[in-house]
Amino acid sequence: MKTRIEIDTRTFVRFWLVVIGFGLVGLAIYSARTALLIVGMAFFLAIALSLPVNRIIKMLPSRSRVLSTALAYIAVVVLLGVIVFLVIPPIVGQTVKFANNVPNLVDSATKQYAGINDVINQYQLQPQVDKAIISIKDGASQFASGIGSFLVTGIGSVLSTVTAAILVFVLAFLMLVEGPTWLKRLWSVYEDQDRMEYHRKLLSRMYTVVTGYITGQLSVSAIAGTVAGVAVFILSMLLSVPADLAIPTAMIVFVLSLIPLFGAMIGAAMVSVILALNNITAAIIFLVFFILYQQVEANYISPKIQSKRIDLSALVILIAVTTGVYLFGIAGGIISIPIAGCIKVIVEDYFAREHKNHSKSTRVDLTGL
Repeated sequence: MKTRIEIDTRTFVRFWLVVIGFGLVGLAIYSARTALLIVGMAFFLAIALSLPVNRIIKMLPSRSRVLSTALAYIAVVVLLGVIVFLVIPPIVGQTVKFANNVPNLVDSATKQYAGINDVINQYQLQPQVDKAIISIKDGASQFASGIGSFLVTGIGSVLSTVTAAILVFVLAFLMLVEGPTWLKRLWSVYEDQDRMEYHRKLLSRMYTVVTGYITGQLSVSAIAGTVAGVAVFILSMLLSVPADLAIPTAMIVFVLSLIPLFGAMIGAAMVSVILALNNITAAIIFLVFFILYQQVEANYISPKIQSKRIDLSALVILIAVTTGVYLFGIAGGIISIPIAGCIKVIVEDYFAREHKNHSKSTRVDLTGL
């Protein structure tokens, strides 16, 4: 038996208009992903600074929000300057030192295997060997020099574009200053006070999730950076590793640990490359140690600090971070989990309201019976 389904032209056109509309919206969002990333980073920076700004306001006699925001910004700029000053010069110095030592290392290696010289002389291969050694020296020097620029680029990937960084700071500053005013205007639009209180509580829950995650992630990253810095300092006393690499190590691991799941290991890998320029054994020991520390962090430290802040499964976190990184880069990976936490709050609230409405309708039907 054949079933014939008839669809009128209006329904058909509406369906495809909706599909095309969603496609255009998705295309517009993808095209504007850089601008959306800047706005999103500014928004999360404003949320992160809202707690210290509010505390500074209470301490100021004038209760000036502009002044308190400016003071918080000065602290952030000073912190960024300290990170750049402590991280970049030692890395560049170690890279240059290694590049200068590469020719000596090649000469030393050739002298250690003097027995090969007899074979080289026997078959008259000395010109070819000399060319190969010169090529190795030049290539190694260029590679070593390139490592420094690569590491510097990796550390400053979030702030790679000066214009974008300025826009982020300016937008966040305006959000902090004008945020309370805009919220008052938003709440004043509501005529239904119960609905207004309901939405205010929902927004408050989302704000708590975001601020809780930010403070928790900062704490976890600070612990990871401290542990990594102390490990490098101990290695400097046992092996031929410069002690001044401890602070850059701590800064690198701290910044990259802000990226959930795999950010800390990226930082550890970068530090291992820096250590390998001085001592291969130290690099291997540090990498093994940090892998072990990651197990402790994942199973004890992070759950202890982040418990009840986000409450997302590992699968949801991995999906959120992967989507954020592929769409918006490192910055997207940082803000992906707070966004996922806010979506979770909205979804839970929706199902709670649906369950409540369903319970009410059930009670009404039973009363009618």
